[in-house]
Amino acid sequence: MNRQFRFPMWVVALGGALVSAGCSRSGAEAAAPGADVPTVAVAQIARGDVAQTLTVAAEFRPFQEIDVHAKVAGYLKTITVDVGDRVKAGQLLAVLEIPELQDDLQEDQAAINHAQEEVNRAQADLQRTESAHDVAHLAATRLDAVIKARPNLVAQQDVDDANGRDRVAEAQVSTAKAAVAAAEQQLAVSKAGEAKTRTLFAYTQITAPFTGVITRRYADTGAMIQAGTSSQTQALPIVRLSENSVLRLAIPVPESAVPQVRIGEPVDVSVPVLGKTFPGTISRFADKLDEQTRTMHTEVDVKNPELLLVPGMYASATLTLSAKKNVVTVPVEAVDRNGDKASVDVIDKDRRVQTRPIALGIDTPNRIEVVSGLQPGDLVVLGNRSQLKPGAQVTPKVEAAARQD
Repeated sequence: MNRQFRFPMWVVALGGALVSAGCSRSGAEAAAPGADVPTVAVAQIARGDVAQTLTVAAEFRPFQEIDVHAKVAGYLKTITVDVGDRVKAGQLLAVLEIPELQDDLQEDQAAINHAQEEVNRAQADLQRTESAHDVAHLAATRLDAVIKARPNLVAQQDVDDANGRDRVAEAQVSTAKAAVAAAEQQLAVSKAGEAKTRTLFAYTQITAPFTGVITRRYADTGAMIQAGTSSQTQALPIVRLSENSVLRLAIPVPESAVPQVRIGEPVDVSVPVLGKTFPGTISRFADKLDEQTRTMHTEVDVKNPELLLVPGMYASATLTLSAKKNVVTVPVEAVDRNGDKASVDVIDKDRRVQTRPIALGIDTPNRIEVVSGLQPGDLVVLGNRSQLKPGAQVTPKVEAAARQD
């Protein structure tokens, strides 16, 4: 006869709980050693290039830009350019109509002809007086020779008259020479007057002083143009000419960066609206700080042969203040700073944390030059290190971003 024993349900449940608790305790005890070694993100120290830069926002403006005025007043006869036209230096832009200048030119030419005739007449008088002087001088010389040879042959009165005629003829020669000089001076004055009129007449043709782009047109055919000879007159310009093949980028350099600014240094100019970066060069600076802003006016020239850049566009100019090549660098997020002192947490060969002081050099947004304290191949801890104690054992994990940096 088989007997079956039945245990109460609470006894079975209690036994299962005890078995489960025993298994959980054994698993926790087995996992405890691994839970005590945390995994930390690290970066491997390597050599690289670092550069300290300064980025300043600025606005493009033309290399040079002027309003083209007329030198003389007149009516605008023709204008050959319009807004957006590209012109070369010396190219004809407009022509003025000034009839009175043509009349002045004819008058000056007549004055030159008259002065030339006066010169010819004076020269003829000079030749006549020189001939008369030669005759009188020859007669006086002969009488002097005769009276010396034979003192009583010629009367003294005749000798004196001959000498007097000689001196009169000599004076007339001097007068004729002066008349010739005066006539020649008058001819020179007449020619100068004509040259002035021709110069003014040449101003009726208005040409481009340099190669550029017409950015504005002020006058149309038939407009009365005043002479732009004074800055105080409200003379109407004809066009505005802008040289855009090279653009200026004026940037205010802070006082701290002024010692690093040098003529000829390259500058990267980023233009957001075009999504491109253009090379520029520091071409000039004021060499004086603005007392209000404590900045120095610095200009960067950017070549623009295809006229992709337009004056008025905004750009960001990045100046390289200092740079070093092939130096030991460390990621910024690995460095702890305390005043002038800096330190990093280094993972040694036993995978334990060591706090090591370092000396820093050039500071950039991503990496910092390490002058001393680290060697290539060292592993430094990244990110928050407040939970790490010196000597603690960790499992290092090299971050991909840090490895590429």
